[in-house]
Amino acid sequence: MKLRLRSPRQLARLLLTQARRQPDAVEEYLDAHGEEWEALAALAPGAAAAILGELDEEALSELISDLEAPEAAEVLAELHTEVAADLLEDLPQAEAAALLEEMTPEDAADVLSEVSDEAAESLIDLLTVEAASEVRRLLTYPADSAGGLMTTDIARLPLGLNAGEAIERIRQLREELDDLSYVYVTDDDGVLQGVISFRDLVFNRPGSGLSEVMVTDPIVVGAEADRSVVNEIISQYHIRAVPVVGEGGKLLGVVTTEAVIESVQEEASEDFAAAMGAGVTENVRSPVWSSVRARLPWIAFDVLISSSVVWAVSQFNEVLDSFVVLAALMPLVARIGGDAGAQSLAVVIRSLAADEIPQSGNARVVGREATIGAINGLAIAFLSGILGFAMQEIRQGPSPVRIGVAMAIAALANLVIAGIAGSGIPLLLRRAGFDPALGSNLFLTTVTDLLGFAGFLAVATLLLY
Repeated sequence: MKLRLRSPRQLARLLLTQARRQPDAVEEYLDAHGEEWEALAALAPGAAAAILGELDEEALSELISDLEAPEAAEVLAELHTEVAADLLEDLPQAEAAALLEEMTPEDAADVLSEVSDEAAESLIDLLTVEAASEVRRLLTYPADSAGGLMTTDIARLPLGLNAGEAIERIRQLREELDDLSYVYVTDDDGVLQGVISFRDLVFNRPGSGLSEVMVTDPIVVGAEADRSVVNEIISQYHIRAVPVVGEGGKLLGVVTTEAVIESVQEEASEDFAAAMGAGVTENVRSPVWSSVRARLPWIAFDVLISSSVVWAVSQFNEVLDSFVVLAALMPLVARIGGDAGAQSLAVVIRSLAADEIPQSGNARVVGREATIGAINGLAIAFLSGILGFAMQEIRQGPSPVRIGVAMAIAALANLVIAGIAGSGIPLLLRRAGFDPALGSNLFLTTVTDLLGFAGFLAVATLLLY
């Protein structure tokens, strides 16, 4: 593969496009142009990670090993956490530990949280005492807590400085810090005393003391605070980061808006997988047998609960024998109910992932979805009724009007019930203390199938006999 000489950023875009079409060609190009690969990784580690994400595991491991440790660590931090974890386990332990040493403690902890406990402990033992202690501390916090989301890479300044001295100190720290949105002022014991935005710091008189210009009562959260609390604070006060404090008000780190957004997005993707009965951490790189173990129990459970639908339909053999067209129509009722329920389910699970539904709002949400189901159901009932009438009329079978009416009633009822079930199932699971997305789609499918098949046949039996 030949490419004209371009800037690293232009090269990155070109290689990413090509990697999605011809990954082997891109791998060969990067192997043959080591200097370009090193320049790309140093200038645009996120783009380099995106390119590696399109290549196979062997190529990924080789290309990371071709980089110096600082650049390799930056690229590793930009990879999907599961991919980065797999890569660490493939690399020699000494090399993997060197990369972790170069990463920020929070990035290292994120990756190690996806590595097996034994491998993670072995790697942490190879880190410096300071880095190992920080990583172990971060790993003790739940992933969706403020402690699990925080970064410790922040601008901390002592209380006694003035604005001019603070700016000079930050100028010295600029190479070590990625985000200088806020400056955090602490006392000699590390207790948070105040916060000042970098913009306000720059525009204040150089001789002004930090105690005069800082916000002395900043909003803070404890390390164990749930992500939803942090998200609420950021949304309400329009700030870019929330300080995390420990015992006695000691500053531990901050949770940034970016970290919260990434966490919410990850939670939403996990909820989607959980709702479908797949493994929440499963991806296309997951080992086959781990995916089988994650999916098989749900499929087996689906067979068991779906047997109720089979039993219910078997109770209507007489009406099916007399009106064969019903066998063709009842899957449609179940299908439209399933589609409507899935729409409600998607909206509610997404809202739950974004912490938009308080416990007190459950009834309102279910009522809203039932209303939408009823309004849509009236239109769909009309169309379904016409379809049922037309199919029986074409076949020149008996009672086409009654079959059309049965079809319309069943469709309306199924859409209303689907709205209630699609919104109510995840809310009930949350109230019971389970993951709201856990198998929601399987329960929903059972409800809509039961009503779509058996409910339709029950209505038809009442109208036709």
